[in-house]
Amino acid sequence: MFEDLGREEIEKRIADSHADVRDLYNYWHSKRGERLMPRRSDIDPVEIRRFLGAVSIVDVVPDPRRFVYRLVGTLDAAIRGYDPTGKSVAEAFFGGTLEETLSCYEYVVRTRGPFCYRDPYPVADGRYEEDDLIYLPLSDDGEAVMNVLVFCHSYHAYWRRGGSSF
Repeated sequence: MFEDLGREEIEKRIADSHADVRDLYNYWHSKRGERLMPRRSDIDPVEIRRFLGAVSIVDVVPDPRRFVYRLVGTLDAAIRGYDPTGKSVAEAFFGGTLEETLSCYEYVVRTRGPFCYRDPYPVADGRYEEDDLIYLPLSDDGEAVMNVLVFCHSYHAYWRRGGSSF
C-alpha cells in the first residue's frame, strides 16, 4: 500500500509531525549509530519516560500472526479501552483498516527504516482523525527487523474517551 513512498517522503512526514514524534525519531536515530537500526536493548525506558504511555513494542514473528504486541503503553491501552498485549496486530489493530495498518509494519520490515503515518482515518463515530504515528525498526543483528517501536501523538484522543482530555 505504501510501496511508492521513499525515504525523502518519510523524512518530510516526520519533519511535519508533532514535536514529540520528531524527538522520539531523533532519539532512535541517535541510538542506531552506524547501524541501520538500533537494538531493542539500546532503547532505555528512562530516557524516553515522557513517551512511554503512548509507546508500543511489536514483535515481528515468523508465523501467520506476523506482528504481535509485546508491550502496549498505558495511554494507548486506555484509548483502545483494553490492553492488546500478546495479541496479533491483525486481531487487535486500532485505527483505519487492517490492510493499511499491516502495510505500515510491512513497510518498516521491507525497508528496514522508519515509517511515519499522517493520513486521515475514520473513527467509529464517522469522523476522521489525523494522528502522527511513527514506526521505528529495532534489530538485534542489525539486518532483520525483530521489533517495531510505535509511538502515536493523538491530537484527538479525548474524543475517544467521552470528551475528557489526557
